[in-house]
Amino acid sequence: MISRIDLRGDALPEGAALRDLLPRAEFDVEAALEKVRPICEAVHHRGTSALIDYAEKFDGVKLERVRVPAAALADALERLDPEVRAALEESIRRARIVHRAQRRDAHTTQVVPGGTVTEKWVPVERVGLYAPGGRSVYPSSVIMNAVPAQEAGVESIALASPPQRPRFEGDAAGGLPHPTILAACALLGVDEVYAAGGAQAVAMFAYGTEECAPANMVTGPGNIWVAAAKRYFTGRIGIDTEAGPTEIAILADESADPVHVAADLISQAEHDPMAAAVLVTDSTELADAVEKELEPQIAATKHVKDRIVPALSGRQSAIVLVDGVEEGLRVVNAYGAEHLEIQTADAAAVAARVRNAGAIFVGPWAPVSLGDYCAGSNHVLPTGGCACHSSGLSVQSFLRGIHIVDYTRDALAEVTHHVVTLAEAEDLPAHGAAMKARFGWKVPKE
Repeated sequence: MISRIDLRGDALPEGAALRDLLPRAEFDVEAALEKVRPICEAVHHRGTSALIDYAEKFDGVKLERVRVPAAALADALERLDPEVRAALEESIRRARIVHRAQRRDAHTTQVVPGGTVTEKWVPVERVGLYAPGGRSVYPSSVIMNAVPAQEAGVESIALASPPQRPRFEGDAAGGLPHPTILAACALLGVDEVYAAGGAQAVAMFAYGTEECAPANMVTGPGNIWVAAAKRYFTGRIGIDTEAGPTEIAILADESADPVHVAADLISQAEHDPMAAAVLVTDSTELADAVEKELEPQIAATKHVKDRIVPALSGRQSAIVLVDGVEEGLRVVNAYGAEHLEIQTADAAAVAARVRNAGAIFVGPWAPVSLGDYCAGSNHVLPTGGCACHSSGLSVQSFLRGIHIVDYTRDALAEVTHHVVTLAEAEDLPAHGAAMKARFGWKVPKE
């Protein structure tokens, strides 16, 4: 079912040459960009009416309004299964502990006597959060987006999630986002919620509509159309990342339990037929045992034909054989996985040497599933190898650092000759003149 890539024997190539040997899903955001362009512009020019039209076209529901009534949020929380509520509340509690610790305080540096630079951190004013609701429903993503925004101090938070089709005649939840999404919003105190999905939801936040004020930033995972819309609006709004198909890489040696490894590969594959599941190991015995273990575990679960089998058998998934853990480290650093599990002897020491990963899960008792829900970490992470230059969502994502420069007359006088010299070296004499104007058009003596 899952293919093998044998990188043993020869010296591993460097950089891009090594990355090219590794499995990766095809995800052509540029091609999708042309398809979302007219959708985004329709929302720009027609606002709410365009959102209502697209809800009927793409989601199969007829809406009268896009804004979710407050009563629907309260009702969803009232009807929420008590065990699900308890699990969501614990997830929120743990996420707040981690993200509250990420807050940053202003810091002032005295550069010279009388001259200081202060860096203060200011939250984005308004953020639009996106929670997927197509193939699966992710109340956990509501938590992972809302908690860091709230802990950063964002004053205005709105959330969009696709409207759901009625499940039966007279279903009051029909045309609203999934009830568990609404309940999660209620638990978090997010009361501005919209029944809008896909590129049109991103456009709603970027341009604003009659019901929804424009946002400064949009975050949250989504399909290729959401990713394409984020690219379309980059420069107009801030974004977290263009999220691609989800992925797991597991670096394991002979000490790993094949039951755990197989279960973790399957858990990621059940997200989507394009999900990537990659095992990197120096143990052919482990590789054989994992392959053998996949079959009964897959048979015992659901989403087999529509997600798990296509994901594990696709070009994006593989067992990569290497000569040793050292070579395995080079492979996973080249791959830059969204989620990276280390299941080796002395896993903590191996994990400490990883440079490129969205999140690292150390040892047999820290599976990715824990991070998805209740570790306290954030599960909105860079995909497609972007972990080599990007981070997961955090409080920092919603903050802007602003430098405040405060110099006295004497401190400015002391450095004026350097500024004038550099301005003239760059052929920008007016820059130097702006300094000299403060001192009777003369450069102060050192």
